[in-house]
Amino acid sequence: MNAMDMSVVIGDWPDRPPEEALHTAAIADRLRFGELWIGETDTWDAFALASAIGLATDQIEMTVGPLPVTVRDPMMIAMGAASVAALTRRRIGVALGTSSPRVVERWHGRSGERPATALEESARAVRALLTGERVDLDGEVVRTHGFRLRLAPPGGPLSVAAFGDRAVRTAAEHADRMLIDMVSPGVAADLRATLDAAAGKAGRRAPRLVAWLPAAVDPTPESYAQLMWSIVPYLGLPGYAEAFTDVGLGDAVAMARDGAQPKELLTALPFDVAGRVGLVGTADEVRARLREYADAGVDEVAVVPATGGDPGGERTLTAIRRLTR
Repeated sequence: MNAMDMSVVIGDWPDRPPEEALHTAAIADRLRFGELWIGETDTWDAFALASAIGLATDQIEMTVGPLPVTVRDPMMIAMGAASVAALTRRRIGVALGTSSPRVVERWHGRSGERPATALEESARAVRALLTGERVDLDGEVVRTHGFRLRLAPPGGPLSVAAFGDRAVRTAAEHADRMLIDMVSPGVAADLRATLDAAAGKAGRRAPRLVAWLPAAVDPTPESYAQLMWSIVPYLGLPGYAEAFTDVGLGDAVAMARDGAQPKELLTALPFDVAGRVGLVGTADEVRARLREYADAGVDEVAVVPATGGDPGGERTLTAIRRLTR
């Protein structure tokens, strides 16, 4: 197996108490994973949680996001990352994404139009702001003038979440890493090739490819149920839908696009669904699966540990750390 970096994602499990995020972070820090990814949905403000984790752990670096670029503007993102870095004395990275209509339009009441343009313009502005530069940008969607960090630059990498060709091009032109989520090794290989080609056209070295993967080593029934529920909201979303169709979930994707209710979608999913787009099974099975992702060109696996039947994801994270040391 080619060498891969391993990191940990704080999962936002609706069936678990939000405070479990701090437990998972402490486990990842104790096991000496190099980095923690902190996304944002409907519980914690991502920068607030990152600050709390940084003050409660010893060494782990953090990346905040993916943050939806049509909700948070470049100044907010750069200032938030610099604030966490200053308060925790850690290197802090930022990940950008486009999120979903539910988050952007329904929750925040923002326009979700032209997400690919917003992502490219935000990536351009945020990359400069994170280095301490002053930025003046009059984009088609994103505008910012005259702001420069007064705090020290946060020092971490810029990542862009991407599925579609234009988002991949944005990652190739502006990011240090491209993030993909819940994909099979086959889809990861295709995205690796697309990224490499886009970087070649941009005259840049290709960003590192990071795969966020749901994981459960020696899963319990609670683990399977939690992982299955976590996939349901993504079945109909662009990018995810195509990735799920690729692993034989076309019927469930069609149901989601037709407006089926979550419980209907859950019953349409096979029991092994998370194993098709992640790391689920015995330690030997997970080791073999990691080899497949490495062979597909993935540079880093970000483990999203199931915590159903495994508080904080400790069993899974401990097993994966042993496999990859």
